[in-house]
Amino acid sequence: MKLFASLLAGLLLIGAPPKTEKVKENNQHLYVSHYENVLGTSLEFKFTSVSEAEAEKAETAALAEIDRLSAIFSAYDANSEFSKWMKQDLNTPVKVSKELFEMLNLFEQWKIRTNGALDASAVVANKLWSDAAKKQQLPTATAIKSAVATMKQVHYVLNENNLTATRLSSAPLVMNTFAKSYIINLACDVALASAKVNAVVVNIGGDLVIKGDVTDAVNVTNPLANAENDAPLAYLLLSNKAVATSGNYRRGEQIGKNWYSHIVDPRTGKPVDGVISATVIAPNATDAGALATAFNVLSLEESKVLAATVDGAEYLIITNDGKRIESKGWNAYVDASKNVKTEKTISVLKGAEKPWDPKFELAINFEFNKIEGNSHRPFAAIWVENEAKKSVRNLALWYNKTKWIPDLKNWYRINGTTFTADKTTYASVTGATRNPGKYTIKWDGKDDKGDFVPQGKYTIMIETSKEHGTDEIIRQPLELKKAAKKTTNAGNVEISNVTFDFYKK
Repeated sequence: MKLFASLLAGLLLIGAPPKTEKVKENNQHLYVSHYENVLGTSLEFKFTSVSEAEAEKAETAALAEIDRLSAIFSAYDANSEFSKWMKQDLNTPVKVSKELFEMLNLFEQWKIRTNGALDASAVVANKLWSDAAKKQQLPTATAIKSAVATMKQVHYVLNENNLTATRLSSAPLVMNTFAKSYIINLACDVALASAKVNAVVVNIGGDLVIKGDVTDAVNVTNPLANAENDAPLAYLLLSNKAVATSGNYRRGEQIGKNWYSHIVDPRTGKPVDGVISATVIAPNATDAGALATAFNVLSLEESKVLAATVDGAEYLIITNDGKRIESKGWNAYVDASKNVKTEKTISVLKGAEKPWDPKFELAINFEFNKIEGNSHRPFAAIWVENEAKKSVRNLALWYNKTKWIPDLKNWYRINGTTFTADKTTYASVTGATRNPGKYTIKWDGKDDKGDFVPQGKYTIMIETSKEHGTDEIIRQPLELKKAAKKTTNAGNVEISNVTFDFYKK
């Protein structure tokens, strides 16, 4: 069984370029691809195969399956099967595809199993709160009560004998809770069946399925520190499992001074606030996705009881007051070697230079642009240079094939001679679904050796390169002392909405 080893956050290089072990058996290689703006979020494929041609064949098949299923389930595509079914007259049986029938049936089953905590009509309350955010005014008690009454209706009835679905209410419905999990599972199956690949990992927005002869390293995002290069909440090693994470730390509504989760309790019509992140490991993708979402709505005791109904399900829940709740079997999947904390002695500057204040950090926020017809994420490198134009810290490196690393010309000129990482050193990442293309990288003021640099002037370098595209670079000079500041950059062809936020933690 092969191992997908880990950097820190999947295609992410932290600190000095690492020397990695050669992880190949029987001429098997790891092939990785990244996309943005797929099903409204990011997409990662990992394949182990004897040839790149076979990996590409598997990728093509998996992408086609994702497109096929999206054309069935999408609530945003007016021409999807689901959208057309929603336009049918009430009380009229409609013949639907096997996939749509299964999706509707999953919602009905889990609505009962969770006592209404999962409901396809939760979008009614979502819209109520998103409209409230636009008006910057909380929904009235009457409006919430009306939304709850709408959600409590019976929305449709299914007939398994002839695969018909009959709408009984005019309430809007959305399949998001199950669609993503259902799609990644089938995409995995199609990839394995369509090419000579030994293992497949499909990760859509932080929910993933691992199938085949492989043990995948999976990092669980910390909801309280969820930049790409923040330390994970946990390091896992998984084989032939599904993982899903649901939480309120990436999406929601700001109304006045308060933040409201995008996850609502259909039984109350209000956003949930007791849990900020729930990660579930399960043999089945739809079970993992359902439990992760339900755990954000249910009480901790209800969640424990519900998890016991799914064989092999394990979980990690983080509450809004910082409590960490683990199921009994969770630690069986934890990579103990990665979770051992070691203290490093940090050098303190002596002399005239003022040392970096450890209470401050720099957050670099940016968004990969949506380019029509090309959803491949570009290669990207982010590093810091001092006034002498010497690199002091590598913050991030995204890539999938080492042979194209030299296309990042500026970064490679500095780091090419020491870069030895090969394409077997990637970890998957599970976290709450991100908005497509939006990322945060942090700098804690340390150099590649782990020592604090002096206060002073630095330049943040962001270089991007894409096949059949251009090599783009942003050079942002900053004076970083003991004073908060925020700077913006217009970006370029590949990235936009770039901000450099220097603040006290």
